[in-house]
Amino acid sequence: MLKFPDQTQVRVNCLDEVLAELYSEGRQPNNETVEEILDRLEKHNNYIPPSARREYKSVLLKVYKDYLADRRK
Repeated sequence: MLKFPDQTQVRVNCLDEVLAELYSEGRQPNNETVEEILDRLEKHNNYIPPSARREYKSVLLKVYKDYLADRRK
């Protein structure tokens, strides 16, 4: 579940799997990785409205950074 700053929540298919794949590939949290997250999520039948891509990128970057921090513990 993604949670946006306005408290909107969106269910996302295969988010954990995508994050795990990127982590295993050693991907760093940056704009290129966020684009890759979006691409992979769309391949898992997630619709990401073009008008909301910027918001998704922001939230997904934070989610991936948090994911990496949890793995380092």
